[in-house]
Amino acid sequence: MTTVAVLCDAPGSERVLQGLAETSPLSASETESLYAALLKDTALSVARSGGDLLVNYRDEDAEDAVREVVAEAVDPGDARFEVQVGETYAGRVGNTVTHLLETEDTGSVAAVSPEAAFLARTQIDEAAMKLRSSEVVLGPAQGGRVYYAAFAEAIDFEDAYAPPAVETLTDRAIDAGFGVDFIANGPLLETGADLADVLVQLRARRKSEAIVPPHLAEWAAESDLVVHADGGELSLTR
Repeated sequence: MTTVAVLCDAPGSERVLQGLAETSPLSASETESLYAALLKDTALSVARSGGDLLVNYRDEDAEDAVREVVAEAVDPGDARFEVQVGETYAGRVGNTVTHLLETEDTGSVAAVSPEAAFLARTQIDEAAMKLRSSEVVLGPAQGGRVYYAAFAEAIDFEDAYAPPAVETLTDRAIDAGFGVDFIANGPLLETGADLADVLVQLRARRKSEAIVPPHLAEWAAESDLVVHADGGELSLTR
């Protein structure tokens, strides 16, 4: 069974979705509510999967706020909460993965952030299956990024998420003599362009009655954002 670590901040933190706040018309409160929706959907997907949910919050004083948000989607008894350790995202992932694999004898560990907007139970379980034959399984995102990374063995995590993260993580795994496999591409919501793309996909899924992340869908339905297509580029306006 894979332990899935959701690395997150308190929704009100200034660090939350910084790139999105700078590249979209969202207000601070809208950015906060969007992040809360993403966190709830991510926790819910992990709880519904065959994995164990570990919520890794950034600062010790963020625990209450994070617990409150997660409890709106998941029974608190189904989640474990721990503070992150490390100065960088790669460092925090590395500390969590290495500790669980080597100290707690966990079979495999995955790292994900709430920005993985369409993460679903099926992707988590598919990655867990692939970990039986490959030590590292990655979920590629747009722009060479990674929305999901799962490990049956620890790699050298220093700067392991350096762009393009999907190639850097693959190189680190291969350097350690490990096999690498992949699950389907998925979006990572970090900028205004990412949000425009996610909204288009979300609206298309709803029209076709496909499964959508419930809290993100609710947030989008209440939003007055309009997506414009100018050639091959998407943009957001009110």
